[in-house]
Amino acid sequence: MPDSAVPAVARFLRGRWVSPLMRRILLVNAMPLVLLLAALLYLDQYQNGLLEAEVGALRQQARIYAGALGEAAVREEGTEPPRLVIDQARPMLRRLTEPSPNVQAKLYAPDGQVVVDTRIRQGAGGTVFTEPLPPAIERGALVGTIESIYDQLLDWLPGRAQRTRLDISPTAVGPDWQPDVKEEIRLSGAVNSHETPPYIRRTADNRLLVSVAEPVVRNRVTVGIVLLTREARQVDDSLMEVRLSILGLFSLALALTVALSWYLSLTIARPILRLAGTAEHMREGRGRAGTVPAFLLARRDEIGELAHALRDSAQALWARMDATERFAAEVAHEIKNPLSSIRSAIETLRRIEDPEKQRRLLTIIAEDVARLDRLISDISDASRIDAELSRAATEAVDVTPILAVLVEIDEATRGADSPRLVLATPRARAVVRAVEDRLVQVLRNLIGNAQSFSPPGGRITLAATPVGAEVEISVEDEGPGIPEAKLESIFDRFYSERPQNEYFGQHSGLGLSISRQIVAALKGRITAENRRNAAGEVCGARFTVRLPRA
Repeated sequence: MPDSAVPAVARFLRGRWVSPLMRRILLVNAMPLVLLLAALLYLDQYQNGLLEAEVGALRQQARIYAGALGEAAVREEGTEPPRLVIDQARPMLRRLTEPSPNVQAKLYAPDGQVVVDTRIRQGAGGTVFTEPLPPAIERGALVGTIESIYDQLLDWLPGRAQRTRLDISPTAVGPDWQPDVKEEIRLSGAVNSHETPPYIRRTADNRLLVSVAEPVVRNRVTVGIVLLTREARQVDDSLMEVRLSILGLFSLALALTVALSWYLSLTIARPILRLAGTAEHMREGRGRAGTVPAFLLARRDEIGELAHALRDSAQALWARMDATERFAAEVAHEIKNPLSSIRSAIETLRRIEDPEKQRRLLTIIAEDVARLDRLISDISDASRIDAELSRAATEAVDVTPILAVLVEIDEATRGADSPRLVLATPRARAVVRAVEDRLVQVLRNLIGNAQSFSPPGGRITLAATPVGAEVEISVEDEGPGIPEAKLESIFDRFYSERPQNEYFGQHSGLGLSISRQIVAALKGRITAENRRNAAGEVCGARFTVRLPRA
């Protein structure tokens, strides 16, 4: 790779196309590949198995040769010990090794001299020459590079020197190495003799040679040593095939891992970055809910759910901001009316001297101040509700005892002509999930509204009935009812539909609006409807609150 390309690659890896999540995905997916690569470095056991099989086959062949020589190339005369007949052993050993051109056989006499070497030939004219082993296989540059890298990696591994392998003679440095024949004969004649270890070494031209020595025995007398040497070419070939296979699988798995990691990045990391960018745009006020990309909203997975949640949150936030702006405008408008009335009365008061008119103007000012104080109190209460309910934990609240207490308070405080509260279901148990103080505030608002419209001596019926997964709380009066076109408008802020005999300004128009705000925060619903008699005539109003059942 050119030097100029390295900084570009580094910038690419640190850039947005390879995010930290992408790098973590790639790292996690690459962990099995690391284990696969580690398995490639720990192939010694497989190599040892191949060498053991090679040694076993070669030792069995050497035993056959030694047994044949012991039976056919040994002479016994009287009481003299058996001895090798070289003229018989030489052609026999050559004939035995003809089917195995890669095997070199040597026969050693008890004194350590080589008496037969199958690689030594006699040519025309009686010339003697040594036939070389078959040439080493030329491996490609790629295979040689892989072998070199593999050997270097092996040298870096901890405990390399302590790993169990077949013994390699430290003095075996080439194909002309030979064993200590006298020591081999001594060991073979011992009582507790064991088979001699194999001799494995590499030559300068990277040949792997395996040699085994077997004694030639006749009547329990060792008369010579047969040494078979063979190049374990198939061991290197098999080991290299395994290495190349593992490297091929590793390369394929690595390509698939990178591709899958990139795919996961495109389907997970980049969409999350897009959502983060969308949230940043919303935070900076450069977009509303429509800035969430449509292709993310169309997804049917967790990313799609996250996109929908972000859009819904943005919509709720903007709706809340819009409602706050409208509320501020409405508050300004509602406060402006009594302030205008107060200012007009004060200006008029400065110009007149009639004490009676001055007292009337002062009364108007006092009423407007009281109206303004009541309005500000209701506005403050309305502005605190959302914040308080978002922090307050709901609990199981039994509605029936609350209604009973409200009825008892009304009985103790109402006048002779005031409407009377009646509890329709005094024994019913209706438990809801709510905040008790705010629920009592809703009930007081509804009862106060019903008392305002009820005729003298009228009846207001309270009831709480479980209905499925909800509890239905109703407040019914015997008043004139609600105009059909105003059944929803009465819950708007600062809307006031008051009785004709009620003095203007005694209500701020926020009672029902606050009640709906509280009920909505408690995940319930509040509605209004007219009651009708058998003739279809309006005989009162009914407010119904439905809250989740505990």
